[in-house]
Amino acid sequence: MIGIFILIAAYRYYASLAEKFGKIKWQYGLLAIGVYLGTQLLFGLFYGIYIALTDPDLIDEINYTGFSGVNFISWLLSIAAVYGIYKFLENRFLKEGLKNPAIEIQEIGKKED
Repeated sequence: MIGIFILIAAYRYYASLAEKFGKIKWQYGLLAIGVYLGTQLLFGLFYGIYIALTDPDLIDEINYTGFSGVNFISWLLSIAAVYGIYKFLENRFLKEGLKNPAIEIQEIGKKED
């Protein structure tokens, strides 16, 4: 349930970034979902490999649906990954904005209907 709230927040966070810089909102929202789910998947894979190598009998007893320290750590890592990619995109969009002339300059001389 907490993962769903994180997904919704990440989607809205990236969509607001896209709107701020004039990009397509839903594409960046889906990127946020992909970053979150990809981080969760990789963490789960690496944790499963770690458990399989250290204590193979424990694999059958793992509960993936409850609240545990491992779930909490995976949520924190996923939030950090979403935030890191967000800051990367924000910096990239700012650099693109500095290279391109302002939208207002391109609008000069156009007739208004």
